[in-house]
Amino acid sequence: MRRPPLLFALMSLASLPTSAADEILDRIRLPEGFQISLLSDQVPGARAMAWGDKGTLFVGSMGAGKVYAVRASGKVSEVAENLQMPVGVAFHDGDLYVSAVSHVVVLRDIENHLDSPPKPEALPAQFPTETAHGWKFIAFGPDGKLYVPVGAPCNICRPDREHYANLQRMNPDGSGREVVAYGVRNTVGFTWHPQTRQLWFTDNGRDMLGDDQPDDELNKISRVGEDFGFPDCHQGDIPDPEEGRTLCSAFTPPVARLGPHVAALGLRFYTGTQFPSEYRNNLFIAEHGSWNRSQKIGYRVARVELNEDGSLKRKSVFAEGWLDQGGKVHGRPVDVLMAPDGALLVSDDQAGAIYRIRYGSP
Repeated sequence: MRRPPLLFALMSLASLPTSAADEILDRIRLPEGFQISLLSDQVPGARAMAWGDKGTLFVGSMGAGKVYAVRASGKVSEVAENLQMPVGVAFHDGDLYVSAVSHVVVLRDIENHLDSPPKPEALPAQFPTETAHGWKFIAFGPDGKLYVPVGAPCNICRPDREHYANLQRMNPDGSGREVVAYGVRNTVGFTWHPQTRQLWFTDNGRDMLGDDQPDDELNKISRVGEDFGFPDCHQGDIPDPEEGRTLCSAFTPPVARLGPHVAALGLRFYTGTQFPSEYRNNLFIAEHGSWNRSQKIGYRVARVELNEDGSLKRKSVFAEGWLDQGGKVHGRPVDVLMAPDGALLVSDDQAGAIYRIRYGSP
């Protein structure tokens, strides 16, 4: 059977030997029948991922200030630089949208200019300049609008709810901006259910309430303007000791608690057929890992199964091993993304790598 060029390139690239990456790959534990391989280890600070129409994988970064393109040939190139925390990337109508803390920039017709990228064009919509929770995951929704989160500029505080701790959306040209959800401390990942088209997002809980609370949250939006509780309430039932002024019952509770300080980031519904059928429409969530917990937690990819009504059925660990039993960190998963052939890609900003997980033989 003749394979599509992109699929052939992904399979070939995954077999390239890299000693440092091999050491990490050997540590990763997966359910029986699954295999993990390396797509690239040439993407420094790899964060959010997005596919272009012609098979280019675009990857944002944190400290590097650069945006990368991983081509079907395996070549990695820079398509933007000198941006402030360009974590988020989103592809729409041939253009690449990139988040840069206080604004979003666009690289027009990017896949036809990978060797000579256009100058980033800033959209008119302006966002706060604070870098604390200022980096942004961005994505286009089924409604054709660009969704942009604005995190709280603090661990715990009560900022202007119209400008901070919310999730916004706007037209592709930056017009028509509105707040979709309030009380969102810091979401660095969201996606849409393939059937209901509801938006689902992770939210990172506050620090300094101890090792074991609060949990990070998995939430879904049922209507525009919902409030998910920050700064009054955490994980649906913990009033904040400093800012809790309203009962937790007044806010939308999470669908699932993801664990304390796991730093749940990117998530995607699995809609492919390469994995066994029981994985269809499951959520995969990248856990970046705790930064100040006395015993580290996270550093893995979780699997969430849902009931037909959207309630939680089961949460389990899908991929782990980036954190060893001695507490040493070997990598930090950031985002997950389905490849055209149904494999699951995982970005790792510590290793500067993109991994590929598939079912069956490579």
